[in-house]
Amino acid sequence: MTDAGSININDFDYPLPDNRIARFPLENRDQSKLLLFKNKQISTHCFSDLPDLLPDDSLLVFNNTKVIHARMLFPKSTGSIIEIFCLEPADNSMDIQLAFQQKGCCKWKCFVGNNKRWKEKIISKSFHHNNINYSINAERKEAVENAWFIEFSWDAINLSFAEVLDKLGVIPLPPYLNREAEDTDNDRYQTVYAAENGSVAAPTAGLHFTDKTFRELKEKGILCENLTLHVGAGTFKPVSSETIDQHTMHSEKVYIEIGFIESLLQNINRKIITVGTTSTRTLESLYWFGVKLHLKESTNDEINILQWDAYQEKYQCGISAHQSLKYIQAFMKENKLQVLHGQTQMMILPGYQFKITKGIITNFHQPKSTLLLLISAMLGEKWKDIYDYALKNDYRFLSYGDSCLFLP
Repeated sequence: MTDAGSININDFDYPLPDNRIARFPLENRDQSKLLLFKNKQISTHCFSDLPDLLPDDSLLVFNNTKVIHARMLFPKSTGSIIEIFCLEPADNSMDIQLAFQQKGCCKWKCFVGNNKRWKEKIISKSFHHNNINYSINAERKEAVENAWFIEFSWDAINLSFAEVLDKLGVIPLPPYLNREAEDTDNDRYQTVYAAENGSVAAPTAGLHFTDKTFRELKEKGILCENLTLHVGAGTFKPVSSETIDQHTMHSEKVYIEIGFIESLLQNINRKIITVGTTSTRTLESLYWFGVKLHLKESTNDEINILQWDAYQEKYQCGISAHQSLKYIQAFMKENKLQVLHGQTQMMILPGYQFKITKGIITNFHQPKSTLLLLISAMLGEKWKDIYDYALKNDYRFLSYGDSCLFLP
């Protein structure tokens, strides 16, 4: 491994006053400020200007994951509330869409809030469907890391777990917003193009896009493609160690259609711009999966990129992005795969050389976060000037905040 792990997280701190965190979204999605960094210059625009600010040969890559109503609140007769936060199916090998379609019962890995007050074997909550009263039961099973396996069962046997969550769950707002979700968050903490259930946090760079934005992008001939990475709660995990080598990066599930790979191959010479850090992480992970195929190291039909793979000497074989994608295309055809799935734990750090990504649309990220490290990898030390400029010019920060377009 290179010396990437010796990076000190304290070098990626900045003062973020509480009043600069956007607690609520703007009334109109595309009316946020947009900070443009291009040709080493910083300028302020409105997000609705985006189609005119992008290079004509751009290809935008979106993460079409959909945020689930992952928080369930079970009130007790004592007045206290047990919170169950669904993270992922207990069977980690199960396709998440199949997990959501289970009926009658299922088992998930969950965070449990107010765990010490969970005295009973089973807790229950009622809900209505078609004017009929039903109930869901939750039974706490074994502990796993800082979470629990929870077995759910419900008597509305025709409803899938996704439908049950949609009826009685709550949209999981980021903890730093420090407020309860409101009805408007069900719409606003979701991109207009969200399609695949599975995230417990929104890919927030996409929250600014509207149907009007997409019409104008199409009119300009700018291409748009979708991939899927289901954002996990680990995205909010702070880097608590002083150096990065002591931090364990969270792993997230990814899904890539063969049509996406073929579109990248056809347009590899375009300006490929990711919408959000999750799209960036997935796209760059694809390159390293192609490298593993090239080295005949991948032993199954799933993506599996570990935290430090991109920094291992054995993977520095120098193949191009086009070659890597060709290996993936051939692999999918050989194995008759329409969709490639798996997971990535990839950590993008300063010094990383981007293989496919040429620019990024993103929000402003928390101090000392892995997301800020990714931005620094693209911008170098210039990130400090950019964030300082944003603070001095009344930009709104974090998930419901303003946006950036970085074209380094």
